[in-house]
Amino acid sequence: MKIASFEKDGLASYGVVINSGIIDLGTRLGSEFPALIDVLRANAIDIIHSEIKGQEPDFLMDDVVLQIPVPSPEKIICIGVNYSNRNDEYKDGSDAPEFPSVFLRTPGSFVGHNQDILRPPESDQLDYEGEIVLVVGKGGRRIKKENYLQHIAGLSIMNEGTIRDWVRHAKFNVTQGKNFVSSGSVGPWMVTTEEVGDLDELSIQTRVNNEVRQADSISNMIFKFPYLLSYLSTFFELKPGDLIATGTPVGAGARFDPPVWLKPGDSLEIEVPKVGKLQNTFVDESVI
Repeated sequence: MKIASFEKDGLASYGVVINSGIIDLGTRLGSEFPALIDVLRANAIDIIHSEIKGQEPDFLMDDVVLQIPVPSPEKIICIGVNYSNRNDEYKDGSDAPEFPSVFLRTPGSFVGHNQDILRPPESDQLDYEGEIVLVVGKGGRRIKKENYLQHIAGLSIMNEGTIRDWVRHAKFNVTQGKNFVSSGSVGPWMVTTEEVGDLDELSIQTRVNNEVRQADSISNMIFKFPYLLSYLSTFFELKPGDLIATGTPVGAGARFDPPVWLKPGDSLEIEVPKVGKLQNTFVDESVI
C-alpha cells in the first residue's frame, strides 16, 4: 500500500493512494486513529487493509496537498557518508568510516511532494541529497540485525536539502545547515514493505532539471539497513513513525567543480523504483 498524509481544504488527514486518487482514512478511522503515526503506534496496518476493500478514492491526487508521510515524527535520523564512494569525494585521505555519521533534523525543515523548497536569504548554497527513507513501525532498543524487517513499516524518499556553508559554521556539527525551514522534502508517501518487496534490490536516482546527478544502488551502502536499525537502537529508543534517512550517493552539487547550487525555478526529481518519485521546485524564501 501507498499511504500518504495530506491536507484537503486546510484539514489534515491521511489515506491510501489508489487509481490516481486517495481513500480518506481520516474520515473512516479518525476517532481511533487520527493520523498515520497513530496507526503505526497501534501496529494497525492490517486494519487499513480491511478498511479499503471495495472502496473508491474520495479525492483526486490533484485535489489534495501532500505532507511529509509522517508529519510529526519523534525523530528524523539522518546518516551521512553511507555509500562506498562517498568517502572518496572528500579527498582527505581518510579511511572508510568504522561507524555511521548520525545527525537529527526537525519536521519543519521539510515540505511534502510537489511543494516549494525554500532557498533562505542567508545563503545561495542550497544543495540536494537524494535518500531512501525507512519509516519505523514497531519501535525498540537493541534490535537484532536479523529482526530488522519486523521494525520497518515502509519506505519513502527524501531530498535531504542542505545549506552547505552553514554546515561548516562549527567544528563538530552540521545541525545549522541541515535544519533551515522548508529546505528539504520527504514523500510522496510511505510504501509498505510488502509492496516494495526485496529491499536489497533498491536503487535511487536524482535529477535536477531532467539532468541525472545521482544514481546508485543500496548494494553500495557501507552501513546497510539491518546494521542501521541495530546500531541506532543501541542508543536511541526507536519509536513508531521515526524516519531514518539512509545516506546519499555521490553527485551532490557541492562536489562539482565549480559547485552547482540550486536556484529558484529549478526542478528536482528523486526516484526509487517500487517506492515512487518525489518532485519539488525551488523558490526564494520571502522575508518580511
